[in-house]
Amino acid sequence: MNNFLFYAFAFIVALSVLIIVHEYAHFLVARLAGVKILRFSLGFGRVLWSMRLGRDRTEWALSAIPLGGYVKMLGEYDDEVPANERDRAFCQQSVARRMAIAAAGPVANLLLAVVLFWVVFFIGSEELKPIFGAPPAGTPAAHAGFEEGELALKVNGKPVQTWQDLRWDVLRLVTELNSVEIEVINTRGEINFRRLDLSAVRAEGLDADSLQKLGFVFIRPKIPPIIDKLMPDGAAARAGMLPGDEILTIDGEEITSSFVMIERISASPARSMDFSLLRGETVLSFPVTPDAVEENGKSIGRIGVLIRPSESKRKEMMTTVRYDLLPALGKAVGETYDKSLFTLKMIGKMLTGAVSWRNIGGPLTIADYAGQSARLGLDYYLKFLGLISISLGVFNLLPIPILDGGHLLYYVLEIIKRKPLSDRSIEIGQRIGIALLLMLMVCSFYNDINRLIHG
Repeated sequence: MNNFLFYAFAFIVALSVLIIVHEYAHFLVARLAGVKILRFSLGFGRVLWSMRLGRDRTEWALSAIPLGGYVKMLGEYDDEVPANERDRAFCQQSVARRMAIAAAGPVANLLLAVVLFWVVFFIGSEELKPIFGAPPAGTPAAHAGFEEGELALKVNGKPVQTWQDLRWDVLRLVTELNSVEIEVINTRGEINFRRLDLSAVRAEGLDADSLQKLGFVFIRPKIPPIIDKLMPDGAAARAGMLPGDEILTIDGEEITSSFVMIERISASPARSMDFSLLRGETVLSFPVTPDAVEENGKSIGRIGVLIRPSESKRKEMMTTVRYDLLPALGKAVGETYDKSLFTLKMIGKMLTGAVSWRNIGGPLTIADYAGQSARLGLDYYLKFLGLISISLGVFNLLPIPILDGGHLLYYVLEIIKRKPLSDRSIEIGQRIGIALLLMLMVCSFYNDINRLIHG
């Protein structure tokens, strides 16, 4: 329950920040343009709570459906506008002002992403080095000759610092090229160039499992399975294990690292297992039955222990990425631009079928990622907010009626025709926009439920 509340809180904070920034940008630019604001709502549908502030008595509201928000302006739709306030009606503003108001929200989301990335790059974050584990047999990475322990240096000549950089660059290139060259250095100090074939993944269509299909596996450090802490009500504590115990074998099989231990336990929910462990200089045996825990729709085993961290292994596997103030800003702008462009390319490839629609995530997926990133630390959570803010900004700029980009399209057509579109044309456009958004919502909720059921 605590886990659910934590994830829910992280999701609510993320959604609130993104919506408020987006809608407040519309509000602020409209006010600067002299437009009267009737309502600022966080959420859609029935108003649950509201209050009025300011000389215009603007209504600030919380509404029932918390998946967005809106700013209602005088004269935006078919409202009757008092004669003494005609100059403050949205519909009476110049096309340039209306375009500025419509574009303000998406632009604010993109600027928010820049700020969030800027903060992360300046304060620094600890990330995984791009070190390869042994690729599964038969995968493109195995055919390319990647070895366990190799550190990636460059992707098509571009330096990479972290595992995330490596994954991002390869994922981006999958949409463009049939192969990629990765420069690596092995544990013996030898530099090699690996040619990774991307054609098979491209032919299948890009999806969330593409990098796994390529054989990208992060190295698993051999951390000794020494117990650091126990959950008071966990299976290990009930069996009599203590902090400092080192697990030697499970069901007679030697346990060489904490990852091997976790794999064996996870695969044996509610099944009695024989543990052999070292306590001081004494070898002891314990029968332990892992608790069955539901995770991503699957039942897995847990015994309720934390393994003692290895500082030397952590230093081997991690690197701190940090920039000075101005370079951090340049990096943030570049990151936002690259991610925005990639988002547009992905949307285009979804329309052509080159990218699977399974990549679309709904509120459950976003909530899951929000909780996971928040657990990893503030830097990961801020980067997650930046990515979602980019997605929201780019999506809202698409020329789909109802979205901000749809309104911008109307205004461009108004400039070309030198007169506003007819009410009938706008009505047809709104219906098309609603239909497209409903299809997108159905797709995202289907993907969410599918991930929940099948993990």
